[in-house]
Amino acid sequence: MDKLLDEIESYWSTRAEGYSEVNEKELKGIQKKAWLETLEGGFGGLSTEAKEQLKILDIGTGPGFFPMILAEAGYHVTAVDYTPEMLEKAAENAAKFIGEKKERITFKRMDAQALEFEDESFDVIISRNLTWNLPHPEMAYKEWLRVLKKGGKLLNFDANWYGYLYDDEKRKAYENDRKNVEKVSLDDHYLCTDIDRMEKIALQVPLSETKRPGWDVKVLEGLGAKKIEVNEDIWQKVWSEEEKLNYGSTPMFMVEVEKE
Repeated sequence: MDKLLDEIESYWSTRAEGYSEVNEKELKGIQKKAWLETLEGGFGGLSTEAKEQLKILDIGTGPGFFPMILAEAGYHVTAVDYTPEMLEKAAENAAKFIGEKKERITFKRMDAQALEFEDESFDVIISRNLTWNLPHPEMAYKEWLRVLKKGGKLLNFDANWYGYLYDDEKRKAYENDRKNVEKVSLDDHYLCTDIDRMEKIALQVPLSETKRPGWDVKVLEGLGAKKIEVNEDIWQKVWSEEEKLNYGSTPMFMVEVEKE
């Protein structure tokens, strides 16, 4: 399986630049405010003092979107990713977009499925578009709960990406997304990727053919999590019109866990 993880890392190393451009659009668009409100809503109401104290972990940070918007808002964030090129890009972006506030972010290279932190190290764990792409997503959830403090919150945002590889109806819907994007002359987010290579990876990871977020709830319950909430409409709040057209067939959901 390590071979698969290496291939995933190798693929994403080629995507650092393109993914960063997508993040830059988010920073300049409506998504920045929408995402910050969504994350803060998950953290619960906090005073300025509490913001300073809160220990946040962003897993699979990519080019650093979450830590940038949070550091700018006064939080301290530890951000991990397995791909060195993504971390380099994230550090570069933080310097470029938030200046001195970049000091509030600590970037580390780490495998989401084998975190190098002590038990109960963080008050909040956040992640976006990562779980689907892991060889051992169950191990990841186990690790995330391990490093989360009691009473802490886990917010995981993901979608049923690449389900169309297993389902004809989903394929039709995916192809329809491509047509809709072309019709209104928007950027097709799939065209700037090596689709063949990504699909080969998607066929090897377990979650491409899994119905989620039902799977997530079942796994988290199996790991002893009690307070689990799912929001399957979160995409309507955090996606731009361009994203809604690009990913209409794969709406993003949020899985929220409070550790007892």
